[in-house]
Amino acid sequence: MKYFIRILFIALTIFLFGFLAFAEEKIPVFPSKPIEAYTIYTTLAVFWFAIIGLIVVIKMKLNEIERIQKLGIDKEDPHTHLLE
Repeated sequence: MKYFIRILFIALTIFLFGFLAFAEEKIPVFPSKPIEAYTIYTTLAVFWFAIIGLIVVIKMKLNEIERIQKLGIDKEDPHTHLLE
């Protein structure tokens, strides 16, 4: 009885997914006009250049922080005179 229910469930699932695959409406992702496609691709290019630029800036800041920590500039010296 367990196997019959499993086989029935699998058969119904395959049938329903197969039926729904043909009922799917095709939606155009990119517009057919050249100027709109140009605008979309240009926007995507600017977006990825900005992302790459942010990664480069973050990497530069991390290198600077690492350099400062190696030099020990970030630590306080207890023998320095305080300005009052």
